[in-house]
Amino acid sequence: MRKLVYYVAVSLDGRIAGPGGEYDFFLAAGDERQSAAYSAWVNALYPETVPTAYRAAAGLTDAPNRQFDTVVMGLGTYRDSHDRGITSPYAHLRQYVVSSTLQPDTDPAVTVVPGDPAALVRELKREEGNGLNVWLCGGGKLAGALLPEIDELVVKSYPVVTGAGIPAFDGAFDPTVFEVAERTAFPSGVTLTRLTRR
Repeated sequence: MRKLVYYVAVSLDGRIAGPGGEYDFFLAAGDERQSAAYSAWVNALYPETVPTAYRAAAGLTDAPNRQFDTVVMGLGTYRDSHDRGITSPYAHLRQYVVSSTLQPDTDPAVTVVPGDPAALVRELKREEGNGLNVWLCGGGKLAGALLPEIDELVVKSYPVVTGAGIPAFDGAFDPTVFEVAERTAFPSGVTLTRLTRR
């Protein structure tokens, strides 16, 4: 069965974005050389997580999907690209946006899901596939709602404290234990940790 994997960048205080959706503070880790080396390493492992508009600049134009063939995101995550005129941010993946207010005809390549995100994820996980998983791209409210369905976390932890912002999980109190499967530390202070549900 396919897995739902929450692949996400977080600050030391567990924020995935600032109060206004800012995420540029993640770029402050390390010097230019360290940042380039880290990006190259992560992009080689997770090339499909680079938005379509930036794949050419990252040297990933023809890179095959290695981990995911489907992305699920909340409206806040989708709005960032939508407001810049990009209505199909991950054209190389099947795209689902969970929203009760987004128009269903926003883009033919994007499926708007107005209802139960857990039912959607269970359906996607049951699909016969090509060995690729479902990427939960964000945001925090959607991750909180889907916590019971998340099989793996891939957390890019940056050495920065935001003080406020959007939490990685915004939902009911529900302690859920995950085990560290692997961890890689980079000279910039960023760590990438893959965790599996216990």
